[in-house]
Amino acid sequence: MATTMLRPLLLSLLLSLSLVLPVRAGGRTLVFILAGQSNMSGRGGATNVSWDGVVPPECAPSPRILRLSPALRWEEAREPLHAGIDLSHVLGVGPGMPFAHAVLASGAVSPAAAVGLVPCAQGGTPIANWSRGTELYERMVTRARAALAECNGGGGGKLAAMLWYQGEADAMNSEDAELYQGRMEALVRDVRHDLGHPNLLVIQVLIATAQRQGKFLDRVREAQKAVKLPNVKYVDAMGLPIASDQINASHHPSSNPAR
Repeated sequence: MATTMLRPLLLSLLLSLSLVLPVRAGGRTLVFILAGQSNMSGRGGATNVSWDGVVPPECAPSPRILRLSPALRWEEAREPLHAGIDLSHVLGVGPGMPFAHAVLASGAVSPAAAVGLVPCAQGGTPIANWSRGTELYERMVTRARAALAECNGGGGGKLAAMLWYQGEADAMNSEDAELYQGRMEALVRDVRHDLGHPNLLVIQVLIATAQRQGKFLDRVREAQKAVKLPNVKYVDAMGLPIASDQINASHHPSSNPAR
């Protein structure tokens, strides 16, 4: 994991979270939806053939970090976090586990609380594939509801935020780039309505790359910044090291220039 390069992104995410987590959550599970495309699901250490199996310390398992399995049950989270979720791709490490570790280390939650990650991302998908009624949208909502229902048997759960890292596929043509803002706003409104959380925090990661060297990266980035809904924040991935595929952020120890 490029820890030095990733730290500003994690700090920005935590700052956004601090605005909506004024309490320490007691013994509850803080639930985070992880959605988008391959940069969310993770390709660190992966090629088209295999994953190298390297798990950096900041991605290590912890009994206080859970993931919702494909069978809709909480289990201890391990890399690849999106195993069984992001189908038909070779998966590696991604941003979910270091984010969870950073939340636990931030002091924003009590020592009795846990972080529950709900992986939903699917590589190569444009935002149109996430509109209400699509397979990906319905799967995400179903998984989020199941995550909260599973918390009821313990100390309870709180839906803390949806983390959204997507847009590379929409940077390939001008029409998708132009429609991105409206589609994102519709997505946020629908998720909030369908989960019964009208003020749910949504944190977008501004993309830094375009799929297939698309020419409309800047348009998508501006559309992400222009989303006009309350409690929608963004952090910027620009400056993170990029893998050899020129699309995915490199979440891998060898990409850290300080090593």
